[in-house]
Amino acid sequence: MFRRLRDLDVHVQIAGPQEAELLLFLHSLDTNLHVRDAQAESLSAHFRVVRPDLRGHGLTSVPAGPYSIDEMARDALALLDELGVSQAHVAGLSIGGLIAQSLAVQAPARVSSLILCDTAMVIPPAELWHQRAAIARREGLESLVEAVLSRWVTASFQGTPEAAGLRAMLHRTAPDGYAGAAEAIAAADLTQSTSGLSVPTLILVGDQDLATPVAAAEAMRDAIPGAQLKQLSGLAHIPTIEGLEAVTEAMRRFLLHRL
Repeated sequence: MFRRLRDLDVHVQIAGPQEAELLLFLHSLDTNLHVRDAQAESLSAHFRVVRPDLRGHGLTSVPAGPYSIDEMARDALALLDELGVSQAHVAGLSIGGLIAQSLAVQAPARVSSLILCDTAMVIPPAELWHQRAAIARREGLESLVEAVLSRWVTASFQGTPEAAGLRAMLHRTAPDGYAGAAEAIAAADLTQSTSGLSVPTLILVGDQDLATPVAAAEAMRDAIPGAQLKQLSGLAHIPTIEGLEAVTEAMRRFLLHRL
């Protein structure tokens, strides 16, 4: 379905019992809502699972930049308002994790819990994101695909059908949407604001993640009082597909003991 929110026509999929607690998924840069298919299928038995395509991604509209993490968090809050939801569990992957942190800072009463997967409070170097944004605008995403995929999944997974699906997501992202979001990552440093959070938090990180490594996950754990950290063995930056069972089980354990 589609919803008109602020300056966006947002594509969103919703599944699960109408009366259940809401679980909001925020996907990673250069993917779309399907990067969480496995978790949505499993957890919609217990939660009202809401998955939007982010600003500039998937079937959501691609407004002119600049984008910012705070603005993308306001997109998510506008979606909750549109759905008439006062509070949600929020699960963010990579840039989705940055957005989730910003959402919790801007509207702490709206967040029941956070699940921050392969993300960080800041994702350097800024120069890399500006370079990739420039390439995307100038040449499209074709020349970035294999370099990005090599950081998303492990080498042994790159020849699988699932990796082909990730390549398709990469190819199909609007260059301007990718560039705007990449520049938002470059500008984001949530170190101080995240340190003020007091919300139940699970942090997941692949132990082979080079983009947001274990050290970045440990810094988030130390910044958020009571946060739990779980390392995912043998997985890289997008474990929601390569390690779908491990990610789903970790989320299920964290969320269901709160019901």
